[in-house]
Amino acid sequence: MRRAYVTLVTNADFAQGARALVRSLALSGTTADIVVMHTGGVPAADLAPLSALGARLAPVDLLPTSDAFNQRHARKTLHDTAPFTKGTKPSFHTPLDNFAKLRLWQLPYDRVVFLDADTLVLRNIDALFDYPQFCAAPNVYEGLADFHRMNSGVFTARPDPATFDAMLLQLDAPDAFWRRTDQTFLQSYFPNWHGLPVTFNMLQYVWFNLPELWHWPSVNVVHYQYEKPWQDHDKADRLRPLIDLWRAYAGDGPVPDPASLPDPV
Repeated sequence: MRRAYVTLVTNADFAQGARALVRSLALSGTTADIVVMHTGGVPAADLAPLSALGARLAPVDLLPTSDAFNQRHARKTLHDTAPFTKGTKPSFHTPLDNFAKLRLWQLPYDRVVFLDADTLVLRNIDALFDYPQFCAAPNVYEGLADFHRMNSGVFTARPDPATFDAMLLQLDAPDAFWRRTDQTFLQSYFPNWHGLPVTFNMLQYVWFNLPELWHWPSVNVVHYQYEKPWQDHDKADRLRPLIDLWRAYAGDGPVPDPASLPDPV
């Protein structure tokens, strides 16, 4: 059975994030392939460190969506129509690029676990390949109301070109507007999505909003939603332990045992 962890890189910043992710996967002892889909415009020098860590590079095009669709999902239009009020999206965030994530359904694998490039895997999660399509964790980072929404930073999928073609038809329907891009679309396409525990996609704001949920021995994946750990930002002091963890994986030295890390105070 062909299995792969897949991420998407659309610019040099996300390539920087992907390097830490790829290294975390390699250190987890996975037996699956690690695949980095990358769109045009990512410099070869930024992709080279990913290959050096054992990742397979898979060039992909942006989706062939209509001009009207592209205009509705352009950064300024989308952010004006559906502003982000809980955190700040970085300047290198391009909403339209997110839809290229759907290209994974065209990959030559039987089972895939997708991970955003701003995630870290803290222990082996190969068991996710035995989960059905489509599994994702709830988008929990503020309160109980978050549980009805999924987060597309980590999910399980079964590649199939027919599924990809069907997705494109629904994605670019007349007047379609996907408020949170691929995340909103995937929740619509898979309305009966299976819920993963939040420990497989622990969003960084849980650290200060819902600290009672954070328990290092059970955290499998940390997801740096909104502000990125390689940026200077106004929440850096509050997130310092998580940023230090990311920097350890982004470097070449030892990484801490997550079970030994202190829980939030």
